[in-house]
Amino acid sequence: MGDKARTPAGAAGRAPTADRPSEVRNVVLVGHSGSGKTTLVEALAQTAGALGRPGRVEDGATVSDYDEIEHRQHRSVQLSLVPVGWDGFKINLLDTPGYADFVGELRAGLRAADAALFVVSAAQEADAVAASTRMVWEECAAVGMPRAIVVTHLDTARTGFAELTEVCAELFGAEDPDAVLPLYLPVHGPEGPDGHAPATGLIGLLSERVLDYSTGVRRELPPGDADLGPIAGARARLIEGIIAESEDETLMDRYLGGEEVDLGTLVGDLEKAVARGGFHPVLAAAPAADGGGQGLGTVELLELITRGFPSPLEHEPPAVTTPSGEPRPPLACDPEGPLVAEVVKTAADPYQGRISLVRVFSGTLRPDETVHVSGHGLADRGHEDHDVDERVGALSSPFGKQQRPMAHCVAGDLACVARLGRAETGDTLSAKDDPLLIAPWTMPEPLLPLAVEAHSKADEDRLSQGLAKIVAEDPTLRLEQNQDTGQVVLWCLGEAHQDVVLERLRGRYGVRVDAVPYRVPLRETFGAAASGRGRHVKQSGGHGQFAICEIDVEPLPPGSGIEFVDKVVGGAVPRPFIGSVEKGVRAQAARGVAAGHPLVDVRVTLRDGKAHSVDSSDAAFQTAGALALREAAAEVPVHLLEPVAEVRVLVPDEYVGAVMSDLSGRRGRVVGTDQAGPGRTVVRAEVPEIEIGRYAVDLRSVSHGTGRFDRSYARHEPMPPQIAERLREQTGKRP
Repeated sequence: MGDKARTPAGAAGRAPTADRPSEVRNVVLVGHSGSGKTTLVEALAQTAGALGRPGRVEDGATVSDYDEIEHRQHRSVQLSLVPVGWDGFKINLLDTPGYADFVGELRAGLRAADAALFVVSAAQEADAVAASTRMVWEECAAVGMPRAIVVTHLDTARTGFAELTEVCAELFGAEDPDAVLPLYLPVHGPEGPDGHAPATGLIGLLSERVLDYSTGVRRELPPGDADLGPIAGARARLIEGIIAESEDETLMDRYLGGEEVDLGTLVGDLEKAVARGGFHPVLAAAPAADGGGQGLGTVELLELITRGFPSPLEHEPPAVTTPSGEPRPPLACDPEGPLVAEVVKTAADPYQGRISLVRVFSGTLRPDETVHVSGHGLADRGHEDHDVDERVGALSSPFGKQQRPMAHCVAGDLACVARLGRAETGDTLSAKDDPLLIAPWTMPEPLLPLAVEAHSKADEDRLSQGLAKIVAEDPTLRLEQNQDTGQVVLWCLGEAHQDVVLERLRGRYGVRVDAVPYRVPLRETFGAAASGRGRHVKQSGGHGQFAICEIDVEPLPPGSGIEFVDKVVGGAVPRPFIGSVEKGVRAQAARGVAAGHPLVDVRVTLRDGKAHSVDSSDAAFQTAGALALREAAAEVPVHLLEPVAEVRVLVPDEYVGAVMSDLSGRRGRVVGTDQAGPGRTVVRAEVPEIEIGRYAVDLRSVSHGTGRFDRSYARHEPMPPQIAERLREQTGKRP
């Protein structure tokens, strides 16, 4: 940050190490899809000397996007860790997907990090920054996480650096636009045939030095007369922004009084302001043109990370309790303290088995020690709670597909742990004689259903095991065995998430599944009162079967379920067989009487019947009860009932009208709106679930990616006749 050139901490092929928390920097890269996060990670790794050859580690794999699915889809789909060494520090770069379907990976990266780099692309329209990154910025602001902004793709810019910086100040500096300011301005070379002038260097606003990257090796040059004039205004504004955050309350008055503030004071105040989250510098970065050497702005960015971003010592660890919920004193980031670590990501390796990416918050994690695994409150999503001891396998530092051995992992650092067979994402690792549990981070609710069936008998045998493994890896998945429809349903975050789940089932676990239409759990009820007679009489030699029963059926208010009333007089149906009739009626109601959906909200009254002293039996009267219910249903309309959900949609105010119109088009009833902070509104509505199966996808289109929603079951209501008729035509069953 003072424009002093630094050197890499080690040679390529060796993992950077840290023996003290003060030597660690954990940084998460956040940004919309296509903003250049992965390319930036590679450029930083190249500048830090972590790559043996330009841009790749092996077989064309990048140091970040090395998963086969990422190769084929040309986008990040999972959280990746790339550790690099710089100036005596170990920097853990956490590359997150930019696509909304993988927000769970982003949340895991935020949990593991102590600071965030927001990557925005000058090649995209300026308003694209708002839709995908503002909400994450606000999440970071809510917890006080230090943030900086990196502008990429200056070589193909649609938006100028100065204009994009102003956009970022407006979007991210709502309370104080002067807290979002550039530290450097790009220096552009001559225009190329495409009309773009590539950035060849930077000029430091504080040092007033030119940092030339045109040769692929950073050179510091004195500025020319043409360089100083354009930066004067930006420099003055930056100095005032830094001084406004200074702990020296007299500095602003002295500066405005004409006193020259020395560079060392400015840099020191800048570093403190960045570390405590009060100032958010904007930088520019790009990889070297030939994939080797030092990329534009990468040295400055590494300096910002090591000198401006906080160490784990300055980041308050999450709260802890005992597994039973007893509060414990706050943790300290102390390598000598009690062991407390958290699994922030779980992945499967075809050769090493399950690999757990772990952030150590307290103590020191070592290979081959026994730890206690506690977690994690996601049983409703198919993730069982854990309270077991496990032996830690080897510790390693990832680099693409490689795993480099680590002797230990101190508090504040991250490591990959092998052979934790039970631990899943979100679980806590602690000392076996002092088990602790970290409060979990918030996971997004998966709201897009994917119903699957095994493709073949062989796949059916492997399906449950494959599903269990993939759910263990991804806490944003919810596995449901729907009791009403009999379907196996994976609840996902979006269509891209669905595609990745199916591909991993097939490619990683050898399970082929077919996606089938998701069915909402419908119900049936009588449209009017009716009577039915069930006669089950058979004679075939020996004991026969004889049972006759007569019932009345009348509809009840919603939510009443099935009522059974006995009004038999004179022993027409012997007392032991009255329960048999009820059992048969309830069994038939569960199977449905018209379209194959459970029957609800009716009262069934047994009023008469006949029995035989020899041939009557429990089974015969169960059959007669079922026949009587079916006969009654044939005499009157049977209505389909559909589930209705309470939906709450959070959107910026400018999209409220579009959301309400869209919900009305889904047969929804808007029941109210509430303000949810500056510029945000919650729209509350009741919508039939059959109309919102794809709402997780459609809301993104309606709200330009800014909307979120949740849903909960409200009740079943009668389905409109025309829709019920359409379902009848599709299934060939009577509505």
